[in-house]
Amino acid sequence: MNFHSSSKLSTSVVLGAGLMGRLLAVQLARAGHAVKLYDAGGPQAEGAAARVAAAMLAPLAESAVTEAGVVQMGLHALGRWPALIAQLDQPVFFQQQGSLILWHRQDAAEAARFAGQMKAIQQRITALPVVQPLDAAGVARLEPALGARFTQGLYLPGEGQLDNRQLLAALLHQLQTLQVELHWHSPRDPGDFDPGQRGQPDWVFDCRGLGARGQWPALRGVRGEIIRVHAPEVTLIRPTRLIHPRYPLYIVPKQDHLFVIGATEIESDDLSPASVRSTLELLSAAYSVHTGFAEARIVEIATQCRPALPHNLPAIRHLGPRVLQINGLFRHGFMIAPALLDVVMELVTTGESALANTFALGLEQAEGVAS
Repeated sequence: MNFHSSSKLSTSVVLGAGLMGRLLAVQLARAGHAVKLYDAGGPQAEGAAARVAAAMLAPLAESAVTEAGVVQMGLHALGRWPALIAQLDQPVFFQQQGSLILWHRQDAAEAARFAGQMKAIQQRITALPVVQPLDAAGVARLEPALGARFTQGLYLPGEGQLDNRQLLAALLHQLQTLQVELHWHSPRDPGDFDPGQRGQPDWVFDCRGLGARGQWPALRGVRGEIIRVHAPEVTLIRPTRLIHPRYPLYIVPKQDHLFVIGATEIESDDLSPASVRSTLELLSAAYSVHTGFAEARIVEIATQCRPALPHNLPAIRHLGPRVLQINGLFRHGFMIAPALLDVVMELVTTGESALANTFALGLEQAEGVAS
């Protein structure tokens, strides 16, 4: 596919102010573009999947359930997030102290299968760190609060996390500082613009997630549910995953004893409140990891739908002349967004992307669009 580039590009429209839209609008503005950002919601990203997320940066852990290209994107993003955060005027909590995989004795077989899947992709992607098996003493060394409860575990070095809501707020502040023209409660679609024509932008970037289904019918929603709790009696240093055949739980510690607990992945675009069953399962599983969660205070129970394509992989699609759609981030939004950002910026700057080949990321073309 031929993406035309020009040294005279100066104006861009970004549709959607979730994670991808905000990151891209900031980078375009830093590159000298006059940027207009349109979103159907408000500045707090209430309707964005990125607001309801744990923001784990865990390519090794995710290698057990996704493709090698996504893992490569995750490795790239781990190196990019510190630089992207450093560009922001407001602080964003970021941590890269690895993650922990734990299981109860009855789930040892499931843990062995999970470890085998990670080992298989490690043989293909040698840049991945080596998984470190842990005994009870090893678990206690990394997470003293858990050593008495778990006799086995896996340590995944190098993995990280950030605070998703701090990041969204910091990106909003940066957009304002960079004088990006912000249009809230103003839904638009790519058909509202004619790039390259007089009075029109040079580029249009569609980052609307599920809001783009009118132009990309293959998109579907995958429901996720999280619980945010304040647990002063619990001290965990790093994200912890509990292997379980039915609800593989994650507990992600943020600042000031705030924890994000999640697990559910439901093939539905239902945005109704969380069910009693899933809430009980999440909280019971968290209690089985640390009894201090019994006295935690529930801050929020939230649901949202992540945008996914049939293959559960991200895609960048050429919808028309100088119109790009970036979508399908699925459950990997924070883990892969910087990689997609860098691919798009390469396309805008040079018309090509070497990174896209590195990530095995197909640059798709909408039906009826000339190459």
